[in-house]
Amino acid sequence: MYRGKSSDETLIEMNRTAWSGGEENNGFHANSDKETLQLENAEVDKQQQSKDSVYFRDGVRRIDFVLSYIDDKDGEKKQDRRKVFEANLVAAGLELETEDKSESEDGKTYFLKIHVPWEVLATYADVLKIKVPFKTNDIPDKKDVPMSWLCTPYRLPEHVMQPEPDYFTATFDKSKIDFFLIEDKETFFPPSTRNRIVYYILSRCQYSKEDKDKKGIKRLLNNGTYIAAFPLHDSRYWTRSRDANCDSERYALYKYWARFSRFYKEQPLNLIRKYYGEKIGIYFAWLGFYTEMLSYAAVVGLLCFIYGVASFDENIWSKEICNETIGGQIVMCPLCDKKCGYWKLNTTCSSSWQSYLFDNTATVFFAIFMGIWVTLFLEFWKRRQARLEYEWDLVDMEEEQQQLQLRPEYEIKCTHRRRNRVTQELEWVLDQTPADKAGRFLLCWTTVVLWMCLIIASIIGVIAYRLAVFAAFASIMKDSPTNKLDVVGSLITPQFATSVTASCINFVIIMVLNFLYERVAIKITDMEVPKTHVEYENKLTVKMFLFQFVNYYSSCFYVAFFKGKFVGYPGDYAYMFGKWRNEECEPGGCLIELTTQLVIVMVGKQVWGNIQEALVPWLCNWWVSRNARNHPESLYSRWEQDHDLQTFGQLGLFYEYLEMVIQFGFITLFVASFPLAPLLALMNNILEVRVDAWKFTTQFRRPVAAKAHSIGAWDEILNMIAVFSVVTNAFIVSFTSDMIPRLVYKYAYYQGAEGSMEGYINSSLAVFNITDFKPENRPDDSENPDWFFSSNITTCRYRDYRNPPGHEKPYIHSMQFWHILAAKLAFIIIMEHVVFVVKFFVAWLIPDVPSDVKARIKRERYLIQEYLHNYELEKLKIQLSQNGPNIEQCTCPTTAATPVKLEVLSDCLT
Repeated sequence: MYRGKSSDETLIEMNRTAWSGGEENNGFHANSDKETLQLENAEVDKQQQSKDSVYFRDGVRRIDFVLSYIDDKDGEKKQDRRKVFEANLVAAGLELETEDKSESEDGKTYFLKIHVPWEVLATYADVLKIKVPFKTNDIPDKKDVPMSWLCTPYRLPEHVMQPEPDYFTATFDKSKIDFFLIEDKETFFPPSTRNRIVYYILSRCQYSKEDKDKKGIKRLLNNGTYIAAFPLHDSRYWTRSRDANCDSERYALYKYWARFSRFYKEQPLNLIRKYYGEKIGIYFAWLGFYTEMLSYAAVVGLLCFIYGVASFDENIWSKEICNETIGGQIVMCPLCDKKCGYWKLNTTCSSSWQSYLFDNTATVFFAIFMGIWVTLFLEFWKRRQARLEYEWDLVDMEEEQQQLQLRPEYEIKCTHRRRNRVTQELEWVLDQTPADKAGRFLLCWTTVVLWMCLIIASIIGVIAYRLAVFAAFASIMKDSPTNKLDVVGSLITPQFATSVTASCINFVIIMVLNFLYERVAIKITDMEVPKTHVEYENKLTVKMFLFQFVNYYSSCFYVAFFKGKFVGYPGDYAYMFGKWRNEECEPGGCLIELTTQLVIVMVGKQVWGNIQEALVPWLCNWWVSRNARNHPESLYSRWEQDHDLQTFGQLGLFYEYLEMVIQFGFITLFVASFPLAPLLALMNNILEVRVDAWKFTTQFRRPVAAKAHSIGAWDEILNMIAVFSVVTNAFIVSFTSDMIPRLVYKYAYYQGAEGSMEGYINSSLAVFNITDFKPENRPDDSENPDWFFSSNITTCRYRDYRNPPGHEKPYIHSMQFWHILAAKLAFIIIMEHVVFVVKFFVAWLIPDVPSDVKARIKRERYLIQEYLHNYELEKLKIQLSQNGPNIEQCTCPTTAATPVKLEVLSDCLT
């Protein structure tokens, strides 16, 4: 077989005997004498036949794909392109039928219906290495799990969960048709496989006689020759098709999967895979498994939160803060220059209690638990994925087979061939020098780095906003009416107002930059001209995730690891750009602010994502179909109904994965600050599964089926996040939480007989003599409260561990500071090593492929060899018996049939 760039090279001519009496039929091939008779005798009455059908007018040939176009007055070039393109489709063996614009609802749209006959299906099934059944699976299923009846409420009917029998499969071979279990050629290949084959042909079909490089439906859609190209849904989603030959799988998916009332039911993954293809099936399998595993993390996180509520009375340091005789007598240093006055510690009473809900002993346990949970999730997913690979015939789907489907954009730019070192066959490659390749690489990644720098610049801008407006909030809110509110008055502090407004501004910046960068990332990935669809998606995935990682997580990293760490002390404050004084953490710590930041960004993104995914497509479809939705079924055709739906783009699934992986980062990287994060993610994902299902089933055209044996590059990204999350949570517990300082005080600095937290607040606050304030730092008299002037106050307190005034080394870090720092570093090292050892042990303990799946794979491979051997042996025996004793006199039978040339478009046959 031969593959090349010219017309002769890209089209492989295969001679065969015509099935219809040996006559050439211009690419319209009947599958059998019976079908030919049906086609000839078909009498169609357009007025009586329902147009809500997935068949040609003859009611026999199935519509596998639809192209639509509008015949412009000045569109002669478009007409010529369509004429050449459709002629080449016919030459490739496809059968076409056109619906005139007078038949359409708007009176101006033509619909070109495409049917792929058996001969073409068989040829391209061989080309694409599609697996088909050859023997019923004879390995008995495992026995029922004990107490499986408990899961009965969550189960779906068996015919929905298992729409097809279980078979052993082998790669299709056109020359061995009778080896496979073919009962009906019309239904042997499911609609998802049929539309995948049609799209493969459409993507490589030429539309210009002069320029051989002009080919592919994508380019025709971009230049307006066609306005849409899509496979058909098999029925309306809310009712079964009237055609008895139609399976109405869309209706079944909507009834059992896409309804929100089915949120507690399992997903019909086999039916999803059969209808939409393996790539979408794998996504929903992963999303469902991730949601299931989240339930365990959510339960443990909820228990940790309940522990915080239940142990409220043990929160001695908060009691001291709220106590009038302790916290009410501690005067704190101003939080900003000039515009902030002195204040008493007990004003932070409410935030201290709130912080304890998430900053308690259970925080350490939950951080360690989540490090192990991540490993269990990834390891069990590998096992689940291995089982799906076997059940969905993806086990032997090697990268080479996946890369057979070269991108048409790559093929167009190829100018010469090179011998493959592995296959020793010639293959088309880009004509580019190492300098060109390095230049493209440098340009693309320079763009990515510049955009990441833009994010960092925007975060610095938000930090500057926080520093600039804090003083303003402090001055404005000093006599604010909100202070008199009974419930929320004490909560609305300058720190709270600054944190919330900054978080909201940061969220808006995140969404705007995200919107702009998406377009840039696609452009620079196109510039690299990746060879295959897999390579394209992997390159785009890396670029998008690096940007999103910085975009979504940078603000949380700032609050967790930078805020309050480089403040200085009252006599020597640190300033940003020499103008704005760096922010301080409240006496309760920065953990509650990290929690606030996490909730706003995480929940805001999820709410916005669901609105964008569900509401926008629904409104668009409502507007487009407003004139046609009341039409009776007999007038509103199936192709027009689908044409009015939204297009599910090639990167649609990419954005679904990206949304979930970003969420995964939130619940793992910063979970020590907010144990309820997995619970929020669980509630979102329960809704997400059904929103995505509803969207796919009701709002989008049917996507072209595609194969995928894994979640691709996302698997490596999840592993990277899992490792990084151990480090971030260890640092959060050590440096953002007050857990370590409290433990050091309890066991090393408490003066009593038994360890206690009494006196911890006084121990954690350093003393500063107010006479040592520099003039530019000293607050204005008008900003100080009345009680400050009625008392003889000479010192104020601030959050740090430094020597008091009068010490031989005043305001230098005390020994307690170094003890705490040593304890923090020791905790990080111990926690990381413990979690990593457990992670690697769990990963080693759990095999990636279940033992029963390994047995089935070995059994299938053995049977393929055995059956093929027996098949060839039987063919040889039959041939010998037909030849008789005198083989020399044997002559092959001849027929008067004229061979029909079937042009097979292929970029992968050599």
